[in-house]
Amino acid sequence: MNADGARRHQTSRRQPSRRAALFGGLCLCCLPTLGRSAQGFAMEEVGPGIFVRRGPDTEVTPENDGAIANIGFVVGDDAVLVTESGGSAADGAWLRGEVRKRTDKPIRHVVLSHVHPDHCFGASAFAEDKPTFIGHQALRGALESRGEFYRGRLAEILGTDKAGTVVQPTMAVTDTAEIDLGGRTLRVTAHGTAHSNCDLSMLDTRSGILFPADLLFVGRIPSLDGSLIGWLKEVERLKSLGATRAVPGHGPTLVELSPAMADLTRYLSALRDETRKAIAADRPIEKAVQEVGTAERGNWALFDTYHGRNVTQAYKELEWE
Repeated sequence: MNADGARRHQTSRRQPSRRAALFGGLCLCCLPTLGRSAQGFAMEEVGPGIFVRRGPDTEVTPENDGAIANIGFVVGDDAVLVTESGGSAADGAWLRGEVRKRTDKPIRHVVLSHVHPDHCFGASAFAEDKPTFIGHQALRGALESRGEFYRGRLAEILGTDKAGTVVQPTMAVTDTAEIDLGGRTLRVTAHGTAHSNCDLSMLDTRSGILFPADLLFVGRIPSLDGSLIGWLKEVERLKSLGATRAVPGHGPTLVELSPAMADLTRYLSALRDETRKAIAADRPIEKAVQEVGTAERGNWALFDTYHGRNVTQAYKELEWE
């Protein structure tokens, strides 16, 4: 067993439950089941023609169909863009039904904001619309590496029919791209490795609302599956886009961007700075997991479930600086 393997073994008893660990950092939580009837799952119009459903902070269960992320759609004069497709084929079908309740305009674009299943496994529900599936240039490789594993785990939890299939992007964004819905332009940005290695954000130029996906968590503890240093860098890039309001990947459907980013930055900075101190003091990783960032516990839902994993990821990244 190499050094990293030994450290992982030493801290395994502090990691999330088996199901959460298998989805590591993908916003699957270990709280009591909150099914669709309990949540209501109503769409909220957060701006003219912009509809968002808040996902609860809970684990994927047969009762909730994997519907745990914020998902929604934007209506232009000519067409519709789906901002996030949902966490399963069943969740995606629900979202498609919500679109059709409000407009018969064609669904021409579906954004796959990153590889994590709670954001992209609803894509198969839109296949009959023949949309352009928009993803980061690195998304194809990430789905080729992880997609079938995610599909298999979703099938175990939800059943094969509800789980969905891996849908690859048909449009890869390498830097920026603009999507015209008719009188409404959405500017898509491909980010460096941060929350994941294939994060997209999107700005609606009509309303000024930013869709940073899981580059922004509000209330629920951020989950690190990419690069801590990279995430802090991309936070600054997001702030430079000029938006004042945002739809986070998890949290309220619409937030003021500046204070939300300040909370995220405070947590990520504490994670970086205290992990560096632990490494400099030659503390082993299991000790760092117990000590780093504990002052943040009261600020985030699911802190005790996922913070230890974030420290482990940060330690592995920063110990070789």
